[in-house]
Amino acid sequence: MRITIDKRPIPGADKTSAKPSAGSRYPFTVEVSDDATVDDLKAAIAKQVKSMYPDRQRLSYGDKKNILESGSALSKYSIGDNDTVYIKDLGPQIGWQTVFYIEYLGPIIFHYLVYNFPRFFYGTTFEHSEIQHRVYLLVMGHFIKRELETAFVHRFSHGTMPLMNVFKNSFHYHMLSGLNLAYWVYSPASAQGTLLAAKLGNPTIMAILTGVFVFAELSNLKTHITLRNLRPPGTRVRRIPYGYGFDIVSCPNYLFETIAWVSIAAMTRSFAALFFLIVSTGQMYIWAIKKHKQYKREFPDYPKSRKSMIPFIA
Repeated sequence: MRITIDKRPIPGADKTSAKPSAGSRYPFTVEVSDDATVDDLKAAIAKQVKSMYPDRQRLSYGDKKNILESGSALSKYSIGDNDTVYIKDLGPQIGWQTVFYIEYLGPIIFHYLVYNFPRFFYGTTFEHSEIQHRVYLLVMGHFIKRELETAFVHRFSHGTMPLMNVFKNSFHYHMLSGLNLAYWVYSPASAQGTLLAAKLGNPTIMAILTGVFVFAELSNLKTHITLRNLRPPGTRVRRIPYGYGFDIVSCPNYLFETIAWVSIAAMTRSFAALFFLIVSTGQMYIWAIKKHKQYKREFPDYPKSRKSMIPFIA
C-alpha cells in the first residue's frame, strides 16, 4: 500500500493554499506491504530520505496525533492505502548505552583526580582519613558497577535520545556527584588527624553504613537483572516485573539507589552529599511516577497495591 509522509500542518494555516516550500521534500509517498509494521514504515522513509534514520523519526497519525509505537502493526492504527502519516524530525540522536557510559565516567574521573591529586585542588598535600578512604572506595565502586551494568545488564526500551540532551544529563552526574561531591568530601577539613575525621570515623557507625550501602547496591543490581530478564535480546518487549522489590514499588531500582546515597550522606555528613541526595531522589521520584503511570496505563492487570517508589506511601 502507498502511504503519504508529510509534516503536520501549522495550526491556523490555510491548508487549501499551503504549498511545499522550495526544496522541501515533503510530502512524499512510500510503499509498504499491507501487513507492515511501524518499523517497516520507518525503514521505507529512511531509504527515501537518507538523513531520516529510524531513531530520528517520530511518526503520528490522525487529528489526535496518535504516536506510532515501534513494533506495532500499522493496522493497529487503522492506517490503510493512501493515508497520510505525519513525521517529526527528532534531530541527531545518540545511543542510550553511549549516554550511560559518558554519564558514569565523569564521576569516576573526578573522584579519582580529586582524591589522588589534592595539591592541584587544595594547594596542599595531606593524609586522607579512614572515612575519606572508605567513601572513595564506595563511590568508585558504585559508578564502576553502573558502567558494568551498562555493558552487560541493561537492555534499553529506547535505542537513542537527542544528542544535545547528553550534556544536560551529564551535568547532574559530572558536577553534582562528581566534582562537587569529591571536592568537599576529600578536603583537608576532614583529613587524617582533624576533629571532623575523628567525629566521622566511629568504626561501628562506619560498619553499619557500609553494610547499608552494600545491601542497597546489591539490591539495585538484582532489580536491574530482573528488568533485563523481562526483555528478550534484540527486542523492546515490555512486561510487568515481579519479585524482589517489585512487589511493593514499581521502581525498586530507584528506591535502592536512594538508600545507597542516604548512607553516603550519613557517613560524610556533607552538605554536598545531602544536596546530591535531594536532587537525585527528587529526579528519580519524578521518573518513578512517570513509569508507574505508564505501567498502569499499559497493563490493565497491574497490581493496584504497588506504589511508585516509596513503599506504602507514594
